[in-house]
Amino acid sequence: MEKHHTYEAMIVWTGSKNGRTVDYMSYSRTYTVEIRGKETIEMSADPAFLGNPKKLNPEDLMLAALSGCHMLSYLALAATKKLEVTGYQDRATGIMIQEGFGGRFSEVVLRPVVTISRNDDEALARELQGAAGKTCFIASSVNFPVKHKPVIQIQSS
Repeated sequence: MEKHHTYEAMIVWTGSKNGRTVDYMSYSRTYTVEIRGKETIEMSADPAFLGNPKKLNPEDLMLAALSGCHMLSYLALAATKKLEVTGYQDRATGIMIQEGFGGRFSEVVLRPVVTISRNDDEALARELQGAAGKTCFIASSVNFPVKHKPVIQIQSS
């Protein structure tokens, strides 16, 4: 049975108080993301596009969304298979190609390091990485490859 989930975000450009868009070099790229019932996030453009380097940007969040979705998919699959995951971290990287004012991501590489309990199945832990890549909603929604280079570790004592 198909289920539909709806999400809503309010984006508010707060930079106008620092100058209007009279030329490309001078206006502020600062804005907020507001989602009902959640913390407001102050964001900016990537520094390559004159944004604030101390603030999150859309490209950061694209990478974090892919990595987080993969992790949550993996943990859900592990739980259904009774695979005991005791640790998980990922150092994700993405490549974006700029073409004029636009561009696109050409690929993202996820590098999850998964720690499983000593008595668990390392082959299953590796197999679930591929399955997680296929079940992640975000990865299924992008038009570029999301590659996986997992490392499976056995928990020491």
